[in-house]
Amino acid sequence: MVNGGLAPRERMVLRAAREIEEGETVFVGTRLPLLAYLVAKDTHAPNAVALYENGLIREEAARELLFTMGDPPNILNATSASTTLDVMGMMQAGRVDLGLLGGAEVDRFGNINSTEVEDESGRMTRLPGSGGAADIASLARRTVVLIPQEARRLVERVRFRTSPGYGDGPGFREREGLPPGGPTAIVTTHAVFRFDRVIAEGYLYEIFPGVTVDHVLVGMSWSPRIAQPLGMTRPFSVEEISSLRRIDPEGFWTGGRG
Repeated sequence: MVNGGLAPRERMVLRAAREIEEGETVFVGTRLPLLAYLVAKDTHAPNAVALYENGLIREEAARELLFTMGDPPNILNATSASTTLDVMGMMQAGRVDLGLLGGAEVDRFGNINSTEVEDESGRMTRLPGSGGAADIASLARRTVVLIPQEARRLVERVRFRTSPGYGDGPGFREREGLPPGGPTAIVTTHAVFRFDRVIAEGYLYEIFPGVTVDHVLVGMSWSPRIAQPLGMTRPFSVEEISSLRRIDPEGFWTGGRG
């Protein structure tokens, strides 16, 4: 079907949901990653299990819109309501397949900044920081980052390395004693970037219908390698779109209806 009526963040969430495979254990970050997991659970990955940093484990999706992972609908009928230590321990034991994360900045090596940013006037803004994101980025078997396609967000190097990707390039994770994992994709409002593990750097893998390479390059601060041939995102199905809009009917997280 034609997806022209989708808001940019709706496209981003729907495409990120496709990164979740059936039966996977997923450590779910806050805000848009919450939606991506719920869409996947509702469509192609009904047996995916969610972990949340407040200690929740869910095998059934919450029945109401979540504003935070600690909302009562997320606690109701949870498989387990334990502690942060318990779910982080599962991840340290290598039992988490995928971490879904957001952030203020992500760089060419997949490092995430959620600590501080500087505006055009030089004024510094402090952000909430890591939460559990640094642990997820360090220990999950792979991570996927959701971030709007803007030059101030897709940067050559993050201002502050809150959560590690491939650090400063090849060999970083090994030198720091991190498990093999690392980022496998950045999903934006325009495109999908994947990572070449040899050079530890993101490259442009796929663009959304109606988006050009120039649109993507204007919205970032480094010049990525481009896959040949460059992929085109498969149109989203009625089932996928209906699922997202049932979960977030007013577009609270995704910014409306295009």
